[in-house]
Formats: sequence, C-alpha cells, structure tokens
Amino acid sequence: MPGTNLTREEAQQRAKLLDVESYEIELDLSGAQEGGTYRSVTSVRFESAEAGAHTFIDLVAPAVHEVVLNGHSLDVAAVFRDSRIELKHLEAGPNELRVVADCAYTNTGEGLHRFVDPVDQQAYLYTQFEVPDARRVFASFEQPDLKATFQFTVKAPTGWTVISNSPSPEPKDDTWHFEPTPRISTYITALIVGPYHSVHSSYEGPGGQSVPLGIYCRPSLAEFLDSDAIFEVTRQGFDWFQEKFDYAYPFAKYDQLFVPEFNAGAMENAGAVTIRDQYVFRSKVTDAAYEVRAETILHELAHMWFGDLVTMEWWNDLWLNESFATYTSIACQAYAPGSRWPHSWTTFANSMKTWAYRQDQLPSTHPIMAEIRDLDDVLVNFDGITYAKGASVLKQLVAYVGMDEFFQGVQAYFKRHAYGNTRLSDLLGALEETSGRDLTAWAKAWLQTAGINVLRPEIETDANGVITSFAIRQEAPALPAGAKGEPTLRPHRIAIGLYDVSAPDTDTASGKLVRVDRIELDVTATELTQVPQLAGKRRPAVILLNDDDLSYAKVRLDEESLAFVTEHLGDFESSLPRALCWASAWDMTRDAELPTSAYLELVLSGIGKESDIGVVQSLHRQVKLAIDLYAAPAGRDAALATWTEATLAHLRAAEAGSDHQLAWARAFAATARTPEQLDLLEALLEGTQTVEGLAVDTELRWAFVERLASVGRYDEPEITAEYERDRTAAGERHAATARAARPTAEAKAEAWASVVESDKLPNAIQEAVIAGFVQTDQRDLLAPYTEKYFDAVKGVWESRSHEMAQQVAIGLYPAIQVSQPTLDATDTWLTAAEPNAALRRLVSESRAGVERALRAQAADA
Repeated sequence: MPGTNLTREEAQQRAKLLDVESYEIELDLSGAQEGGTYRSVTSVRFESAEAGAHTFIDLVAPAVHEVVLNGHSLDVAAVFRDSRIELKHLEAGPNELRVVADCAYTNTGEGLHRFVDPVDQQAYLYTQFEVPDARRVFASFEQPDLKATFQFTVKAPTGWTVISNSPSPEPKDDTWHFEPTPRISTYITALIVGPYHSVHSSYEGPGGQSVPLGIYCRPSLAEFLDSDAIFEVTRQGFDWFQEKFDYAYPFAKYDQLFVPEFNAGAMENAGAVTIRDQYVFRSKVTDAAYEVRAETILHELAHMWFGDLVTMEWWNDLWLNESFATYTSIACQAYAPGSRWPHSWTTFANSMKTWAYRQDQLPSTHPIMAEIRDLDDVLVNFDGITYAKGASVLKQLVAYVGMDEFFQGVQAYFKRHAYGNTRLSDLLGALEETSGRDLTAWAKAWLQTAGINVLRPEIETDANGVITSFAIRQEAPALPAGAKGEPTLRPHRIAIGLYDVSAPDTDTASGKLVRVDRIELDVTATELTQVPQLAGKRRPAVILLNDDDLSYAKVRLDEESLAFVTEHLGDFESSLPRALCWASAWDMTRDAELPTSAYLELVLSGIGKESDIGVVQSLHRQVKLAIDLYAAPAGRDAALATWTEATLAHLRAAEAGSDHQLAWARAFAATARTPEQLDLLEALLEGTQTVEGLAVDTELRWAFVERLASVGRYDEPEITAEYERDRTAAGERHAATARAARPTAEAKAEAWASVVESDKLPNAIQEAVIAGFVQTDQRDLLAPYTEKYFDAVKGVWESRSHEMAQQVAIGLYPAIQVSQPTLDATDTWLTAAEPNAALRRLVSESRAGVERALRAQAADA
C-alpha cells in the first residue's frame, strides 16, 4: 500500500503519459470560523498519450462524494483508496475529471492550516503545499513536472480577504473568482484567507514596469508591521534580480503574507509568499534578526525565477532550487546598491556554513545531488546539505567560472526553460557555454560525492622568517559510520590571505590585523598542492587558507598562526576573516581537537572586540552548547559559572540601548543560576532594578520568565500572570514553554502527555512545549524519559503527519543524556523497532550527536 508516498518511478510513468492543461478549483470556506471540513470541487483537464491507459490522481480527504471521468460517474468506493483516485480507460488526447470531496482544515502547518487568534477570536487560514500537500485541499497530480494553470473560486465569510497566486478580484456574494495562473507546479499554488490587515505599494521597474506589492499580517500584529523596511528590501531585490537574471518578474503581483504557526521560515508560492509571522518583531531585536529576515525575503523572491518560473523535474534537484535562492539572496545583500548588509558573507560563513559542516559529518550525509527515491526521502532532506552546502558549492562554482559568466549562463537558462521543468544538466550546460569551462569533473567531485575536505597549510621559513616553501595539504576524512560513499579529494578554488598587525609608523596605524597580500589559486584534487607564489615573501602573523570563504572545506591554521589568533582573534579589521577563524575554532571543538575549556577561554578573550552582532549571538549559542554537551561533566558547573559571570559583566559594560546589550541580556538570562543572578532577573522583571538603556519589553520579559520557571522560582501563578499581560499567540507559546520548563516530575509528565500521548496540540504549541521540556540542567529529572522515548517514537511516527512526528522524533530524543547507555539504547531500538528509512535517519543523526559529545567530553577531561 503506497499510503501517502509516491515513488520517482511512479512520477516518471505518470509524466510520460499525461500532459496537464488546467485546474478549476472551487472551495467553500464559508464555515472556516467554526472549522471542521469544507467542500472542495476540482475539475482537471489533461491529455493522455494513449487510449485505454490508467493512472491516478492524488487526494487526502476524509470523504469523497463524486468522481466523474469524461462524463462517466465512477464508483467512489472502488476507485478512492490510500490517498489516490484510480483513473482507468483514459481516452487518447483530451480528458476531463471532476472530483467532489470534503477536505479538512489542519493545525499542523500542512495543507490548509487554520488558526484562531486569541486576541480577536478570528480564524486565519493559509496553505502550505511543499512537498506533497496540495492534495489535502484539491485533487491534484502531485509532482513538480506536471505543470498546469490554476483557477480558484473561493467562498469565504463576509468581510474576509482571499489572496492567491493571481491578483485578488472584487468578491461577489462573498465569492472570489480568480483569473487563471500561468503554468506552475501544484506545490507553489496558494490560498491565504481571513480578516488579514494589509499594506499596499508597487515596484516601478524599467520600461514602465509596475508590479503591485502587498504585505499582510493579522490585525493583532499590525502595530508592529514595519512595512516600509520590508518594501525597501523587496524593491532592492527586484532591481538586483531583474538585472542579474535579465528576465522581468514573471507574475502579475507580489504579495508577502506573514502567517501564524508556520513550520518553515517562508514558502515561495508564486506571487503569494507566506512567511512566519515571528518576523513581525513585537519587541526590540538586534540587527542580525533584520538581516536574517531580509535574507528570507530575498530568498523567496529569487525563487520566483528559480523554482517557480523554471522548476525542477523531480525532487533530487531540490538542492539546486534552495541553494540557488540562498546563494543569490546573500549575494544580493552583499552587492546590491544601498544594501544594509554588505557583510552578508560573514553571516553566511558564520551560520549557514557551520550548519552545512555539521550536517556533512552525520551518518546521513549524502551527495548534494541526493538520491530521492520517493516523497519520504525528500521530506527529511530539507537539511544543511540541501541549503547550506549547496549554496557554498554554488559560491565555489561562481569563483570557478567567474561571476559574469555565471549570470550570463543563468540568463540563457531562464529564457530557454521559462514555465518548464529542468534537470541540473540544463543549468550546467548553460554555464559551460558562457564560461568555456568543462564542468563534468567539477560536478562529479562536488555534487555526486558526500563528505567534507580539510585544508592545512605546510610552511617552511628560513632564519629570517622568509617563506622558502608553501603547500596546501588536502585531506578527505573517512565518512561517518553508516554513510554511503567514499572519501573524495576535490578541486578547490580558494584565496590565501596574509595578515599582519598594521605598522605603527603609518597614518592608518590601528593595531588591527589587516590583509597585506592575497593570492587566488586552484587547489588540485590531490593530497598536496604547491604554492610557489608565496616563496620569498616574509612570513606574516597569520596565514589564512580559504580567505574570502570561496570554497567549502574545513580549514586549519598552522601552529604560529593559531597561537597568534588565539591572542588576537578580535583584532582582525574585517569581519569575514574573524568569522572564518571563529568557525575554525568551533569546528575544532566539535571535532575534539580543541577542549571546551580552551574554546571558552578563546571566546572570553576575543568576544569583547567582536563588532558583528550576528557573530556575537552565534558565539553565545555555541558556548552554551559546548558547555552543556562537550564540557567534561566534572568541570561543567565551573564553566557555566565563569560564562554566566562574563555575560553579566558584558551586559553591564555594553553601550546603553545597543544590540550588544540586548544580546548579552539574553545570554545572561539563558544561564543565570546563582541566587543573586536570579534575584536580578526578578528585579528586572518587576522594575525594581534597571540596566541603563535595556528595555525589558515583551519578548525579553518572557526570556526571563522562562528561565525563572526552569529553576523553580516561578510556577503557575507567575506564568499565568505574565500571560495575562500578553494574551496573544506568542504569549500562548511562551507560557507553554515556561510550564514545560518547570523542574518538577508533575510538570514533565504533563508536558510529555500533551505531546506524546495526545495529538491535539497545534504545531506551534507542540514545538513550544518540547522546547520547554528539554532543559540541560534537568538531566536527572529527564533521565526516565529515555526509555519512554524509545517506547513511543515509532507509534508517534506512524500515527502523525510528517511535520508533527518529526518535531517529536528530533526534539524529544535524549540528546542531553550524553552517555554510553544512551548510545546502547538507541542501537537496541534501531535494530528491534525496524523503523522506516526517514525515522531511522532522524534517530541516527541524533545518536551521532551524543557520540560526538562523548568524544568532546573525553578531550576536555
């Protein structure tokens, strides 16, 4: 029984047989305020390549009332089963299918999600269809290469707004008749329905082009919606992408809709992008949060061309879809005139690439171009390789072929394949034409192999400190146990940066580490690449491989450079080399090459000089993770005490009202532990103490409340009182986290039961409960839940939707129980439970985290 799965072979057979022309979809959402089910009527016109053939259309629905194929009513009981409607005896040429069904609203963020805002008690709906969930709303041939036009007709409650891919018409009798879309894939169709607040503008482009722009959110968030800033980033993206792609924006309008309880960051529905509404900031956030939001906005806008106009044929090219959007969004931030974030490659090196490096060292590592056999495979493949390693390798490809040549190839690709479907070879062929480079070997080495390389410098100098020989040693470490493939040496396009302290006798003397020389070269796919260009040069203080972060590799410093950087990491004048050195140090800590105690010392010595707020916040997260999981247990309390005292000192010393002050306040709240520190949190909440310039606003209050709840200072009365101050959707989530965080057996049992033994929680509340349940300073209290996890996880996986089950499988795995018994329990379960491939992958990844932590703890001891 296929269930809701679909194999690549089935999709290929269906694509050979069918050419889908159009969908007309009628939805009666007039009862959405009450919930339950709604009427869905789908009419599909399609051509069949042969007479008498049979195929199927996809539908996930509680009830199907009518199936009419070419005017003949089919027996629903006979043809609808297992989320498929069987279609037999097709006519050669045109066919028409009509399906009438009752479909269900969801609270899982899949299909048509329904949310009731606690502020106004109004329902708000939105669709989320990637990967295979359009079939939860209408009958569809659910695969990306069966494109068609889509015409929606929607009946909605009086006074509500309906937004779709086509411009919103004037409703007649509360019914909205939309114009057909261009030819697009099922997964990027969309409906957003409810009494949403909106702001409208336009993008005025070259040649009289005018694109209507809209921004939507719930009325309860309207006072916080900074639409001017969002429109500004959007227009910069339109300018930059249209110039670089040499192709006008391909849809009739561009709406961005901030929607509640969204599982991902955003979704590239054609002309109707949905974005998680946590990006409407209710409280002060640092500039790093605005930068991340801008990258998300640009990422989805890039998809309008790469993904929506031209779409992958099958999900094995998901990586290219996501990597292209990630690479171009960050390039836009870095290079677009007037961008607020010209340092975006620093952020990329510091966050996206560390995610990629982590993912690439798990037993589930896979080639960038992954083997996607079916939908189950793709659902767990929205990972650090698909997004971050892919984008890193695209950056390497741009360095390899040249940026101008890269975008010329992309322009040819869009013109050649507009409104069609492609494979990777179509893009590479266009790039070969424009660059003159043969990309066969490059693609094989980078896209069809798994794992990561390590680059180390080998330097010899004479008595006067002049370099006599320089080489780069490339290593291909063994892949993790269980991973498929062989270690691979690869060609790398890299730069080598030479850094010295600026001379005191110059006008620009700063005592900063500045780049005094740079060499760019190809590292061959061999163990040793000689670099004769450096022979004869005086050895500088620091030699940095992969300067400018052109390639994807783990980089190690030579002994002299490492010793200098350890003392002076904060002294780099530019943020990118600092970020590369921070990333290298973190990677060494995770690899048990640098003890956690030494990493903590390094961060404490350099973080005060770190100006990039995104890097500062990453260091906060990494230090806490290192102490919680990688520190030797005997030294953990002392390390936590040292770190927390440092966070408080930095909080008090930070410039009043600055981003750094806010970041340090959050870092302090995350680990405050002594009676005096917890007294301070309470006093800041109550207003009896203040830190000059620190606004203890709604979100910061909740950070303090959650910490005080987790240490037993706050209980139900205080949590309820805080929720009364913030009776919003965000307040509900925070209160759920705080309740689950309380250090009592009763609180843990209640949280566990609400997530594992019941399936009633909406996705966002379930996620919040899990976040509160897992507290690293409650290991003993949580120890009994290791066995309970393994007893329950397979049943949860088999009975819940993918998103809900994945939250449980990853979030409740006993990752903080770093011990051999945890590994043994995992291995026993993996053998006995016989989980399917997707669940096996997620549990194996979590197991690898425990194994890594054990090695790091041994190194720290």
